[in-house]
Amino acid sequence: MLAVFKSDVLQAPKELHSPASLHPFGRVKTPKEALKDLLASNPSNGCSVSFSDKVMLGYVPSEASAAAAQQRIFCGMDEVYCMFLGSLTNLCSLNKQYGLTKGGNDATFVMEAYRTLRDRNPIPAHQVLRELEGSFGFVIFDHKSKNVFVALVSTVYPIDISSSSFQMGNSKPILFWQGADNEVSLYWGIAADGSVMISDNSSLIKASCRKSFAPFPPGCMYHSERGLISFEHPTYKMKAMPRIDSEGAMCGSYFALDVYSKVNSMPRVGSQANWATWE
Repeated sequence: MLAVFKSDVLQAPKELHSPASLHPFGRVKTPKEALKDLLASNPSNGCSVSFSDKVMLGYVPSEASAAAAQQRIFCGMDEVYCMFLGSLTNLCSLNKQYGLTKGGNDATFVMEAYRTLRDRNPIPAHQVLRELEGSFGFVIFDHKSKNVFVALVSTVYPIDISSSSFQMGNSKPILFWQGADNEVSLYWGIAADGSVMISDNSSLIKASCRKSFAPFPPGCMYHSERGLISFEHPTYKMKAMPRIDSEGAMCGSYFALDVYSKVNSMPRVGSQANWATWE
C-alpha cells in the first residue's frame, strides 16, 4: 500500500529530511511514478484513488498465500478512507464492544471506530489503540476534515538504555522501541517535491525519498494536527535520533521515547474534542 500527501495536507517531522537527499545519485522517482510502480505489481487487482492531486492512495491486495498478519485491506465510507495492514486478533470482541456488525473486517472496524469516536465518544485516542490486539498498521484519510491519522501497533519491547550508546549529550536516557521479528512495518519519508509518503514497501519510499525516510516507530500514532505521539506511553515526548546508513550517509531520523520529557496533558476526543481536530 502507498499513501502520498502534499505538504499542505500533511507535514511530516522535519527530522525525516536528510541533507544527503539534496544531492541524489541517479534519477529520483516522483510520487506518481512510485504509485504506478505499485499498481504495476498487480495490474489486475490494484487500485488507487486521488483527491485534487493533493492526496493519492494506492492499494494492492496481499497474495493469497500471505499470512493473516500480512493482509492488506482498503475501504472507504462517508469520505473516510482506510488502508490497513496486518490483523486484529480481538476483532470479534471489539465489534461486539462497539456495536458493529460481525461481518466487518479489520479495516472496517478501524474506520468505523475512528468515525464513532471522532463524532461522539470522549475517549482518548491512545486508550482506544491500546485496546486493539495484534500486529497491524493503518493510514486513515478523512477527506471532509482533510486530516490524516497513522498508527503502527505491534509487539514492541524496549531496547536496553543502560548502554552509553543510548545516552544523549545531556545524559538523559532515550528509550527506543523496536518491533519483534516478522511484525508489520511501515515506512515514511519526504519526497523531492515535499510530499509525505507512507508505505509498507520500503523500496517505493527509497525510490522517491532517497535518504529522507525512516521506519515508522511501533507503538506510535501520528495525526496531521497533533504530530507524533506514543500511545504506549502518551505522557512522554518523542525525540528524533540521528540515523546513519551503511554508506555513512545521514538518513531520516528514528524517533524514540524521551523518558525525562513529559507532555502536560493528552487530548480527548468526543463531541467537543474529537479525532478530526484533537482540540
